[in-house]
Amino acid sequence: MHTTPSSLSRQLVDATGRVPASGARALVLGGGGSTGNAWLIGVVAGLADAGVDVTAPDVTIGTSAGSTAAAQLAGASPADLYAAIVEAAPPQPAPTAGQAWAGTTHGSGPGLRPAGRPVDHLARTGAIIAAATDADDMRRKMGVSALELDASSDDAQQARWRATVASRFPSSDWPLRTVLLTAVDAETGEPVVFDRDSGVDLVDAVAASCAGGFAYRIDGHPYIDGGYRTNAENADLATGYERVLVLSPFGGRTRLPLEWRLQLADQVDALRAGGSHVETIFPTSEDAHLFDNAMNVALRPAAARAGFERGGAVAARIAEFWD
Repeated sequence: MHTTPSSLSRQLVDATGRVPASGARALVLGGGGSTGNAWLIGVVAGLADAGVDVTAPDVTIGTSAGSTAAAQLAGASPADLYAAIVEAAPPQPAPTAGQAWAGTTHGSGPGLRPAGRPVDHLARTGAIIAAATDADDMRRKMGVSALELDASSDDAQQARWRATVASRFPSSDWPLRTVLLTAVDAETGEPVVFDRDSGVDLVDAVAASCAGGFAYRIDGHPYIDGGYRTNAENADLATGYERVLVLSPFGGRTRLPLEWRLQLADQVDALRAGGSHVETIFPTSEDAHLFDNAMNVALRPAAARAGFERGGAVAARIAEFWD
């Protein structure tokens, strides 16, 4: 059965594509692969270590790796999550660079090998972007391409990906505070935003938001990475909030044509034009290499430490803004 998005999600998709709400503070956690997830946790932990708690905003918006971080931060302290990353045992060899920016975000997965020949997702998605006439066309073509991959219809692969996502946080229950997780309907190309009223379990919502390769199915219906909705951040969903803090592992970079006006800079301009105060946190230029192969799990400890240092370095500025 096709899962129906909540009324909030449907209003987001079919009306303005933005949250028809208001509040004091919005936290936006952008996509950025496995290293991006570690960096996001590191930034939040670094801020907390410096006395700035950003874990209880009025809304948290998570995309791809940021959706994983949103779920993790809802169930554990930043310090514990950070320690788990930097103290983890050495991981297995990482995917190649072609599996890194496998989309506009390219999330934290799926980190599974597709059935048959390996797929260079960087080349696959790059060709789709180059051939697309506009963003709607790009999303439709991304969905068609994802559905053609064997893993999109392989029940075993789907189950393994769900188990991988479920292992990343302690509970499949949605947090009581508002969390919005982005995805794209692989059959129609329409943007989707999941929340606790969507009738979709948190694990499934995160698995869909992170589906940067093959399509992930919820009740038989396929979804792909939320980074294809706009860009890696989807900060426009924070429209109506007084203060918006955006953490972007990719530093606002985009693979999409600038004339589509979906990049973070345009989203921030629109938020400010609507009355929001916006602050962004990006990696330093010295740390940018950590996200060139965003699926390299061997770089997670280094990315987390870089994020922790970055959070501490900007804490004074963020404290004045956030509080």
